[in-house]
Amino acid sequence: MVAGCYVTDGKIVRSGKLRIYRDDVMICEGAVRQLKRFKDDVKEVALGFECGLVFKKFNDVKEGDWVEAFTMVEIPR
Repeated sequence: MVAGCYVTDGKIVRSGKLRIYRDDVMICEGAVRQLKRFKDDVKEVALGFECGLVFKKFNDVKEGDWVEAFTMVEIPR
């Protein structure tokens, strides 16, 4: 299932992680399986653009769900 999304803040990166929220409760944390802009696979989608998202190991997307995208960065001490 492909989720049609609109980026309202920051950007979504294909190599990033996602949290999916429904009614202000996190229902899933996972990764991006596929990221599309129109019919093309892309590496990232910036603020203000629409995209299609396919999630790894999650297929129960409903209208009104919202997605938080983030990346884990290791900072050396």
